[in-house]
Amino acid sequence: MLARLLLVLLGLAAGIVAAVLVFGALYALIPPPEVGQGRPTPSPTEPAGPGATAGGDASAAPSVTPGPVESAAPPTSAVPSGTGQMSGAFGIGEPAPPLRVTRLGGGMIDLAELRGWPVWVNFMATWCPPCVDELPVMNGFASRYADTGLVVVAIDIREDADDVAAFMDSLGITFPVGLDPDGAAQQEWGALALPVHYWIDTEGIVRSGALGGIGPDIMAEGLRTILPGVDVQP
Repeated sequence: MLARLLLVLLGLAAGIVAAVLVFGALYALIPPPEVGQGRPTPSPTEPAGPGATAGGDASAAPSVTPGPVESAAPPTSAVPSGTGQMSGAFGIGEPAPPLRVTRLGGGMIDLAELRGWPVWVNFMATWCPPCVDELPVMNGFASRYADTGLVVVAIDIREDADDVAAFMDSLGITFPVGLDPDGAAQQEWGALALPVHYWIDTEGIVRSGALGGIGPDIMAEGLRTILPGVDVQP
């Protein structure tokens, strides 16, 4: 009885050993996974998530330098603004855009025909409060410096001629006024905020400019750029 039990146990042990040997041989025949298969574990120097770039491809995300962003340096061609500060705009140093409009009361105003004279161009409208203040002052400059050849021109934007005429008469304006009923000249000159002033020399070059709401000091400063040698006073 004991001998038979020992034989059974020996048989079971032999079967277990044989099974282990068979499975071991089969496992040895299975090829290892190729490099790159599966989900790799990132190293401390590799990106840990989307958008990370430390130790990774430089093209993966833009490089950002911390700190305040400085604005571009202002142009060297500066112009007076309504606050007396200098502002780069208005095409300073460049030829003035074409300007040919109907003149209030008849005829035309053509900037090309004014080549050889210093010209002050003002884009305005009757509904514009600063225009009401500026136009009489401009009229005074036009009268005082007429002997220098100065030509002052106001261009009214998108208004009825009769309304413009009544407005100018009420202010006693005597210099030429042009009409820009469709705003084409306004767009050509970039005079989107009214009033806007441009001072143009005898060669047709814009020498200065200013946003409206200005007083005699800024007006005189603009005139000095196109009336060299003239003692322009506010």
